[in-house]
Amino acid sequence: MKEEKDFLGKEPIGKLLLRLALPTITAQIINMLYNIVDRIYIGHIPENGAAALTGVGVCMPLIMIVSAFAALVGNGGAPRASIAMGKGKNDEAEQILGNCFTLQVVLSLILTVVLFLFNRSFLMAFGASENTIEYAVSYMNIYSLGVLFTQLTLGMNAFITAQGFAKTGMLSVLIGAVTNIVLDPIFIFGLHMGVRGAALATIISQACSCIWVLSFLFGKKPFLKIRKANIGLCPKVILPCIALGSSFFVMQASESVISVCFNSSLLKYGGDIAVGAMTILTSVMQFALLPIQGLGQGAQPIISYNYGAKNVERVKGAFKLLLKLSLAYSCLFWVGVMMFPRAFASMFTTDAALLDFTGTALRIYMGSMCLFGIQMACQMTFTSLGNAKESITVAIMRKFVLLIPLIYIMPMLLKQNQTMAVYMAEPIADFLAVLFTACLFRVRFKKSLMLIGEK
Repeated sequence: MKEEKDFLGKEPIGKLLLRLALPTITAQIINMLYNIVDRIYIGHIPENGAAALTGVGVCMPLIMIVSAFAALVGNGGAPRASIAMGKGKNDEAEQILGNCFTLQVVLSLILTVVLFLFNRSFLMAFGASENTIEYAVSYMNIYSLGVLFTQLTLGMNAFITAQGFAKTGMLSVLIGAVTNIVLDPIFIFGLHMGVRGAALATIISQACSCIWVLSFLFGKKPFLKIRKANIGLCPKVILPCIALGSSFFVMQASESVISVCFNSSLLKYGGDIAVGAMTILTSVMQFALLPIQGLGQGAQPIISYNYGAKNVERVKGAFKLLLKLSLAYSCLFWVGVMMFPRAFASMFTTDAALLDFTGTALRIYMGSMCLFGIQMACQMTFTSLGNAKESITVAIMRKFVLLIPLIYIMPMLLKQNQTMAVYMAEPIADFLAVLFTACLFRVRFKKSLMLIGEK
């Protein structure tokens, strides 16, 4: 068994990262389709597509919270399991997996009840108007019933990738995405279910992915399996995972808080069209961020395993390659958005007014995207090394210390166009956050390497 999984410590880093990152990047792109395909179809519903798109966009804060809880457990537990594997402690790694599985189930049941009973109140607070609230409630009433599938798919799939089974992790997402793409037009247009059809297609798709993920982790192929003996909640096992995953939780849950802040400010200054544009902007941002996250997920098992095995040079080499590739992608994507903003916006709407408005807003909102590869590479490496405090610090700095205040400050400073001033908060916060993260990483990375033997 040791020889089988030691490829993480022996294969050339470039070849290994390519082997692991291509499936995880593909998985992230496919996963992106879960969120975006619904919006593309909904935005093209005859007569009321723009209002329906805005309504579903208001649901995004709640959907982000579901994803945040999955990341809290899965992205916190998976790196710790990889580090334990690197140390040769497979029993400890399997205990982490079993405890994380149990916690995912418990959190899923709680979230299902809360979202089903109180989604209307949440949605009104999150920026829904009288014109869009019924679309939002119709979507969330159905989506909330599939939270268990979403949680287990996202959370447990991280443990598949962490063991080096990147292609299997990709297939987990591919199964659901293909199902979703097939079912969406059938339910939305063929059965005339509208936004309810989009939600139903999503939860059926996630159920298919969930079955695949659990079948693999309960099966014979993985190095780490979900075993009955490890299904429980042991504080000394689960609390370090939660601590490490808290940075991902803050990063994704804060997107929910930020979405609320954006929507409320935009509704005040620009009305429903500005909120609808925000739905498109966040969708385009996913095109930028999710492939970089996939690259980081591909690098995570390499960095974590070799950190546990005290192989300094491979840790350094993996980070440098991750940084170069992440920065290259973010720069290329930024160029595309700056040159062709309307092309991106037109994927989600044919409404002329919304299209014109979004084309201008997109260039402002994505202004600092070219630097974001640095942010993501550093933050993913913090997590891969088990640096929970640093990882959560950079997440809090970008979202809560910088972005949220700027959402309210910028309209007061640029009163001639307060709506576009709200969008401008994003690139300013991103630029400052990258500077902070790079400085912190430079110091902490050296200390982490010294702890495993560097002189």
